[in-house]
Amino acid sequence: QVNLVESGGGSVEAGGSLRLSCVGSMPNNYRLYCMAWFRQAPGKEREAVAISDSDGTIKYAESVKGRFTLSRDNAKNTLHLQMNSLKPEDTAMYYCAAEQGGGSWCMNGDRGDFGYWGQGTQVTVSS
Repeated sequence: QVNLVESGGGSVEAGGSLRLSCVGSMPNNYRLYCMAWFRQAPGKEREAVAISDSDGTIKYAESVKGRFTLSRDNAKNTLHLQMNSLKPEDTAMYYCAAEQGGGSWCMNGDRGDFGYWGQGTQVTVSS
């Protein structure tokens, strides 16, 4: 069974920074998993923010490119999302997601392809 635990959310002013972390426990090797951060704002669809394929390839949503940095520590089963220059439109519940495997489906960032989810951590950015 896969268990994902997020931390690091909070409230900041626009222009501020936050660092989200997701620690995973997996029945097999963490490096075998496609890992991602999604977010969902009230009234909106859940969208992929940043994705780490099992081979280390990283992809960002256009809206966060240049501001967010995804990093992955396979030795510690941890996924980090460094969020800089935060904007009010970044306000959302952020979820860590995982699914075993990788490749094009992983990079597509379709929420339906991820079977494991954390409980979410709230990020609020005030103007």
